[in-house]
Amino acid sequence: MFKLLTKGFWEAVARFILRTKIPILIAIIAATIFLSMQWKHMRFTYTEANMLPDNHEVNLTYNDFLEVFGEEGNLIVIGVKDSSLFTVKQLNAWNELAESFKSDKEVETVISIKDLQKLVKNNEKQQFDLEPFIKDSITSIEEIEKLQDELFKKYPFYDNFLFNAETKTIRTAIYLKKDIVNTSARKDFIIDELQFRVEVFEKNTGLDVRVSGMPYIRTLNSQNIVDEIPIFIGAALLVTSLIFFLFFRSFRATFISLIVVCIGVMWTFGILGLLGYEITVLTALIPPLIIVIGIPNCIFLINKYQHEVKSHGNKVKSLQRVITKVGNATLMTNVTTASGFATFILTESKLLKEFGIVASLSILAIFILCLLIIPIIYTFLPFPKDRHLEHLNKRWIGGFVDWMEHMVKHRKITIYASGLLLIIVSMIGINQIKISGSLIEDMPQDKPFFKDIRFFEEEFNGIMPLEIMVNTKRKKGVMKLGTLKRINELEELIDEIPELSRPISVVSLVKYSKQAYYNGNPKYYQLPTSQEKSFIFSYTKNSSSDVDLLKSFVDSTGQFARITTFMKDIGTDKMERIQENLQQKIDKLFPEEKYEVTMTGKALVFQKGTNYLVKNLVISLTLAIFLISLFMAYLFRSFRMIIVSLIPNLLPLLVTAGLMGYVGVPIKPSTILVFSIAFGISVDDTIHFLAKYRQELQANHWKIRKSVYAALRETGVSMFYTSIVLFFGFSVFTISSFGGTVALGALVSITLLFAMLSNLLLLPSLLLSLERNIANKEVLREPSINIIPEEEEDDNGNDK
Repeated sequence: MFKLLTKGFWEAVARFILRTKIPILIAIIAATIFLSMQWKHMRFTYTEANMLPDNHEVNLTYNDFLEVFGEEGNLIVIGVKDSSLFTVKQLNAWNELAESFKSDKEVETVISIKDLQKLVKNNEKQQFDLEPFIKDSITSIEEIEKLQDELFKKYPFYDNFLFNAETKTIRTAIYLKKDIVNTSARKDFIIDELQFRVEVFEKNTGLDVRVSGMPYIRTLNSQNIVDEIPIFIGAALLVTSLIFFLFFRSFRATFISLIVVCIGVMWTFGILGLLGYEITVLTALIPPLIIVIGIPNCIFLINKYQHEVKSHGNKVKSLQRVITKVGNATLMTNVTTASGFATFILTESKLLKEFGIVASLSILAIFILCLLIIPIIYTFLPFPKDRHLEHLNKRWIGGFVDWMEHMVKHRKITIYASGLLLIIVSMIGINQIKISGSLIEDMPQDKPFFKDIRFFEEEFNGIMPLEIMVNTKRKKGVMKLGTLKRINELEELIDEIPELSRPISVVSLVKYSKQAYYNGNPKYYQLPTSQEKSFIFSYTKNSSSDVDLLKSFVDSTGQFARITTFMKDIGTDKMERIQENLQQKIDKLFPEEKYEVTMTGKALVFQKGTNYLVKNLVISLTLAIFLISLFMAYLFRSFRMIIVSLIPNLLPLLVTAGLMGYVGVPIKPSTILVFSIAFGISVDDTIHFLAKYRQELQANHWKIRKSVYAALRETGVSMFYTSIVLFFGFSVFTISSFGGTVALGALVSITLLFAMLSNLLLLPSLLLSLERNIANKEVLREPSINIIPEEEEDDNGNDK
C-alpha cells in the first residue's frame, strides 16, 4: 500500500488517468454543464464595498442609524451651472424635467426650484403656511429676477442645498424609495429612465447637466465592473496564449491550454452561481486570474512532456512521467497559491471572504483540469513533430540559462550585496507609504460620472454623506432649546471645516421658523430665545406641514435628531483629523448622562473599513507565510530549507512595498491584496526548483553543486516561461479604468518579476552557500512527498 502523495501514489494516479480517460472526459463535460447551469444564479452587486465584518462596531452604529432614519444613500442630484438657465424657456424646461420624475414608482420625492416653499406667518390662524416661490410656471424675466433675489439673498435655509448663491449653480434633488436603493430596480431606473431623460433634456436645451449622488455613482460604478469582465477575460486569453505560442511555437499546445483555461473560467462562474455570491470589484477579477494562473500549469506539464518525448521517444511513458514527476510539484504550487487567497477567508469581511473562497476553489479546480485534460488529450494526438520540440534548443534560452549558472557560480557576493541593498532601499521606501480610505479614489477617473463628482464637490462641498445622530434619551428631547443650541454649536464647527458642506438639521428648520415669524426678514434666521420659543413653536405646532418638514431631521418620537453634512473626497489622514475634531466638540457639548451622539455615514464606514484591512494585512500575510512554511516543512522536513525557501519570496514583497512608498501608491483595499496574492504565486517557482533539486540530489548521490546546476538548467526555462506569462497576464489588469485594479495588476506583475529573478539567482546561491548544513543524508534519506529520482534507462529508453 502506497503512502499518500508519494511516488507510488502518483504512479497509481497516472495509471488511473490514462486507463479511464473516456469516463474522466465524460465527468468533466458533465461537471461543466452542471456548473454552466448555475450561471443563472450569479448576481451583480447593488451595494458599495463594505470591508468591515457585520458585527463590527462601526457597522452596528450605521445599522442603528438606518433603523431610526432609514436608508441615507437614496439621494440623486442633477445640477446645471450655466447663466443661460435663467431664461423663461430654459428654467421652465428644467422644472418640467424635475416634474417628470415624480410619477416614477421608484421615486419617493423630488425637490426642485419649483418645489421650494416659503414659510409665511398666518396671524389669523396662528400658524405657518407654505407658499411656493413659483406657482405654476414662469412667464417673464421679471419673475426670474425676483426669484433669484429671494432665493440667493433672503432665504439662507435653502442655500447650498438646491443652489449655490455665489456661483448660481442650480440642482434638483431626487429621493429614491428606500426599499429599492439596494436592488436591481435602482439600476433599471437610473440606466433606462434617468440617463435617457437627461440626455433628451441636454439635446433640447444645449445645457450640460451634471448627475451624482450615491445611488447614481454605485450604479455606474457597478456597470463598469460588469462591462470590464469580458474585456479582462479576452485580454488575458489573448496575451497568455500569444506568449505561450511564442515560447512553444505550437498551435496544438496553445489550443490545448486555451481549452483548459476556458473550462476553468466556466467553472469559476459556476462556483459563483452555486454559492450565490455577488459579482463585486474583487470577484470580477477571478476569471481572468484563473487564466493567468492556469497557463503556467499548462507550461510546466507540456514542457515536461516534450522534454520526456525528446529524451526517449516513448509517448505513453512520457505522459506517465508528466503525472508522476510534475503532478505533485504542480499540486503543491497550486495549493500554495490557493492558500495565499484563502487567507482572506479569515478576515471576517464578507467581501474578502467570498473573494478568498471562490479564488481558492477555482485555483484547485484549474489544477485538477490541467492534470486530467492535458495528458488525456495528448494520448489521442500523434507523436510530436520535430518543430514542436524546437523551442527546447533555442539559443537565447540556452544563453539565458548559461548566464544564470554563471551568476550563481561566480557572482554570489554580487547577488547577496544586491539583495542587501534592495532590502535597505526598500525599508526606506516602506516608511513613506501612506494609507488611503477614499470611497471614490479607485473609480474610473475618465468617466463622466467621476467628473460630475468633482463638480459637486467644488460647488456643494461633496456628495458623500456624513451623518451625526443625537440621542437625547427622552421623548421630544430634540426640541428642547438646550438641545437645539448644542446642535447649533456643533453645526458652526462643521461649517468652518472646508472639506464639509453646510450641515442640514432641525436647527435649520427652527431658524427658518423664526425668520418666517418675523415676516421673512433674513437677519432673524437664527435660533429663538427662550422667550420667543413658546410663541414661535405654537405657530409651528398648528402648521399642517409640521410633520412633513420635521420627518427628515427628527424621528417620530422626537428623541433622535439627525445632522447631515456632505464630505469631499479626502484622504484617511484628513478624515481622521476631522472626526477627531468633531468628537472633541461632541464630548464637550453633549454630556454622556444626557446624550448619546454617534457619527456614521457611508464615507466613514469605508474609511474605517480601510483601517480594518490594514490591521488585518499583517495577520493575513503572516498566516499565508505560516501555511506555506507548513507545506515546505511537510515537503522537505528541514527547518533550514524552510528559511532558504522563504527568503527569496519575502524579498520581492519588501521591494514592492518600498516601491509603493517611493512612487506614492497608498495602502488601500485594492493594494492590500497584492502581498498575499503575490507571495502565494511567487513561492510556486521555489517549489518547482526545490522539488527538482531534491530529485537531482538522489540521482547524483547527494552532490549538491551538481544537483543545483542541473535543477537550474531544467526548471529555469519553465520558471522563466511561467514568470513571463504571469507578468504579462497580471499586466492585463492595467487596462482597467479602476485605479485599484490597475495598481493591483502592476504591483503583482512587478513582484512576480522580482520573484523570478530571486528564485533563479538568490535561491540556488543560498543552497550552494549552505550546502554543508543542508546536505544531511539523514534528512534527505526519507523524502516526504514526490521526491522521485530520475530512472536509469537502457539503450532503448526503457527503465532498468
